[in-house]
Amino acid sequence: MLRDRIRCQSLQDRLMSADEAAAMIEDGMTVGMSGFTRAGEAKAVPMALAERARNHPLKITLMTGASLGNDLDKTLTEAHALARRMPFQSDPALRKAINAGEVMFIDQHLSETVEQLRTGQIGPVDIAVVEAVAITETGGIVPTTSIGNSASFAILAKKVIVELNLAQPVTLEGLHDVYIPSRRPSRMPIPVVSPESRVGLPYIPIEPEKIVGIVVSEKQDSSSTILPPDEDTRAIAGHLTDLLLHEVRHGRMGYDLQPLQAGIGTIANAVLHGFIDKPFHDLKMYSEVLQDSTFELIDAGKMSFASASSITLSAPMYAKVLPKLGEYKPHLLLRPQEISNHPEVIRRLGIIAINTALEFDLYGNVNSTHVGGTHMMNGIGGSGDFARNAFLSIFVTKSIAKNGAISSVVPMVSHVDHTEHDVDILITEQGLADLRGLAPRERASAVIKHCVHPDYRDQMQDYYDRALGRGGQTPHLIEEALSWHQSFREAGTMRLEGRPEKRTIRQA
Repeated sequence: MLRDRIRCQSLQDRLMSADEAAAMIEDGMTVGMSGFTRAGEAKAVPMALAERARNHPLKITLMTGASLGNDLDKTLTEAHALARRMPFQSDPALRKAINAGEVMFIDQHLSETVEQLRTGQIGPVDIAVVEAVAITETGGIVPTTSIGNSASFAILAKKVIVELNLAQPVTLEGLHDVYIPSRRPSRMPIPVVSPESRVGLPYIPIEPEKIVGIVVSEKQDSSSTILPPDEDTRAIAGHLTDLLLHEVRHGRMGYDLQPLQAGIGTIANAVLHGFIDKPFHDLKMYSEVLQDSTFELIDAGKMSFASASSITLSAPMYAKVLPKLGEYKPHLLLRPQEISNHPEVIRRLGIIAINTALEFDLYGNVNSTHVGGTHMMNGIGGSGDFARNAFLSIFVTKSIAKNGAISSVVPMVSHVDHTEHDVDILITEQGLADLRGLAPRERASAVIKHCVHPDYRDQMQDYYDRALGRGGQTPHLIEEALSWHQSFREAGTMRLEGRPEKRTIRQA
């Protein structure tokens, strides 16, 4: 079996244990690891590295594609092995360390990390650790369920450790399209002209001599914790599909729409699920992650092709898809994330981008990353890559959180990831605000009317009415703009009624 998987004869003597491979990683190194949204990460070597760090303290800078599965970020954090982390994470233990200032976290657009590596602005990568399903006759690395930044990590690193995962199906080979842009300023256009475009190689091309070790593993990817659609997410999906049907009726697109992108998570997954019962057909996806809803749409005959950088599924969907991957392969393609998220391609293809907000404000500014303006949640991910360059930039969220103690629509966001200039449509379960062609005052009226929860609508209208008295193209009460966040911090709710100090602010 190993000879079938390691087809380059000169590499068949590079087999070693995870401990031996981890011993090559030294204190102060920059390490690039495979993995994108809990898919395709190396599994044995990071665990061995964490164990080594417990006994022989060391700290590394860890770069990945996005979040890691199998509690790897948690394990590395608790072993105090991380000095610096980029460009995305989603682990509670690591999040706590980041917000305590123990781990320096660099939150980046997912299309930018390897661009900065390639030009020497960050890095360099000392060693890359990449999960593979096979190694070709020429030493090419065949990735597993994600590509992420693995290709450029392997190409740019001084040394490469391959983690050969025998639990990953060999049918993954042929699913990948590895294309690396040429260097700037003489870069040629990226030749992706449709989601189906194949422009690269089905493996990561590197010199076999760079592979210093091969570790065998048999651990599965972590499954996602996608919740089924609820009343609110079904309402959000309904508002979105009504908008798209409106666009079709006005001749701005056909029933095959434009290529779709959707962020990771329960809300985005549920929103895409809502397309199943609508008259759309021959849908295509150009996104970062293929979730459960992608395969539901393929099974329903609604989606004909999906291109992304990883496959991240719930446990039941993994059990269904992986044994039948050969049947799905004609409909799928995995790319490096600098291509799946590249602004040039996103703008060319005219993507409908659907991403989730933590909060948004009266004028359409969106916060995707920071709770209360200070505490990192996960990171901006690819939402900025898509929002700024999409044909339609859509942000969705439930209108309230924490059983109504938090309004997801606020007078001013506590942190800005996507400015009003990059946002076209805002949707909550309450309704939809189409911001296209509206001035700030018109935007505010649409947001209050259609997106704010009834429990907060009068409070928001009161704020806006008094802000109008101050004038300005974008009216605000600067002394009160973040008072809702302050109220939640002090009293556990954004509702201001009955709080004497808030009434004093209003009277002043």
